[in-house]
Amino acid sequence: MVMTEHMCPYGLKSKDLLERRGFKVEDHHLTTREETEAFKAEHNVETTPQTFIAGQRIGGYDDLRIHFEIDKPEAEQSDTSYTPVIAIFAMALLMALAVSYAAFGTIFTLRAFEWFISISMCILAIQKLQDVEKFSTMFLNYDLLAQRWVPYGKIYPFGEALAGVLMTAGALTWLSAPVAIVIGGIGAVSVIKAVYIDKRELKCACVGGDSNVPLGFISLTENVMMLAMGIWMLIRYVG
Repeated sequence: MVMTEHMCPYGLKSKDLLERRGFKVEDHHLTTREETEAFKAEHNVETTPQTFIAGQRIGGYDDLRIHFEIDKPEAEQSDTSYTPVIAIFAMALLMALAVSYAAFGTIFTLRAFEWFISISMCILAIQKLQDVEKFSTMFLNYDLLAQRWVPYGKIYPFGEALAGVLMTAGALTWLSAPVAIVIGGIGAVSVIKAVYIDKRELKCACVGGDSNVPLGFISLTENVMMLAMGIWMLIRYVG
């Protein structure tokens, strides 16, 4: 049985999960605010939906997922995750391959690899630009230049975005390459010092200020990619 307010998203998800697990669901809608508040008071709960199986209250949607061992209890969950950055890099790769196919009729091009890096930079910049203040605060924990010159933390996302867009377009290489080299080089040195020399356990600001991505190999990869791309584009430009 599921007790929920009418058309509550989590109520619909709870009902769907139960049905996929083979349960016959008796869905009771709480149609008025008074009815909802009375239900919460009776069962001493703060939210709906509430799921009952064989007369036993399981809880909300998250509790239901734990009951079916889809998720772990909060106390057992890790507070770090690589999922956001993996999703970003995977999507950037697919986009680069798609653009390569549209432009050249094949995904096997050097330009596809260049686009992968530049598009990754653009997406990562978007994550940071959603809340520059939070990003810059987290960035201060490990970036060597930001610790000496605080405004750099707010400039960094714009620099990454500028370099990414220009590299994607193949335009103004004289500007995009040095920007990528500077921010990528400083970033790489900062991560190496914080993680591999000082042995600090920090969260990376690479996907924004609310990130749970641990500072380490992925963070280093982002900066090394920018540094390498900047050097490569500069060599091509000069050559």
